[in-house]
Amino acid sequence: MRVDILTLFPEMFSIFNHSILGRAIEKGIINIDLHNIRDYTLDKHRKVDDYPYGGGAGMVMSAQPIIDTINHVRSLNKGKVIFLGPRGKKFNHELASELSKEDELVFLCGHYEGIDERAYKYIDMEISLGDFILTGGEMACIPVIDSICRLIPGVLGKNESFMDESFYDGLLEYPHYTRPENFRGEKVPNVLLSGHHDNIKKWRRTQSLIITKEKRPDLFKKLALSDEDKKLLLNIEKNLDI
Repeated sequence: MRVDILTLFPEMFSIFNHSILGRAIEKGIINIDLHNIRDYTLDKHRKVDDYPYGGGAGMVMSAQPIIDTINHVRSLNKGKVIFLGPRGKKFNHELASELSKEDELVFLCGHYEGIDERAYKYIDMEISLGDFILTGGEMACIPVIDSICRLIPGVLGKNESFMDESFYDGLLEYPHYTRPENFRGEKVPNVLLSGHHDNIKKWRRTQSLIITKEKRPDLFKKLALSDEDKKLLLNIEKNLDI
């Protein structure tokens, strides 16, 4: 996948040079290019913002440098132009999975009080992380790109690495344990030591159901429970009120 990022602070994205995405870039699975919006402004002082018409606090990113940057990148990348902003669709695993199937994507990071309304016609999609405020679009762009790219085949070591994770099938992930077997009096559940793969699978599924119901009832209500899921929950409810 080719990813182009339009930003005022390209140095913030050095994080992608490390860990899993860094290795994917080295292998050529992902290509991430950065474009400083200031390089495209016509202002001799490299200014990219101005006071809002009608008054009010803060500054607004000007249409000209945004649009000219998008037009330049469009000659290199034909993918959707995605703006990180508050009007957008709330980002989730389903949207990450959908976007991971694209060959090319362009991300526009806003700043200050927002962008000139006239720039929106050059944007294909707007994404929001949630109902809270960040200091800039870069802070939202990083987790969105990470979430998308890790779903691209070959980025993770095994497909199972993300298939068992939280939200993949609408559930939160089951508990994990590693050595030592007994840590300060707390022991690893016996089923995980049994070597009985079917029982381990059932235990993990049950734990995911319990945790999701307890921690994220909003997700649990959306689940289409299988007959096996209902049996697992029924068995637990006999001994535990969940």
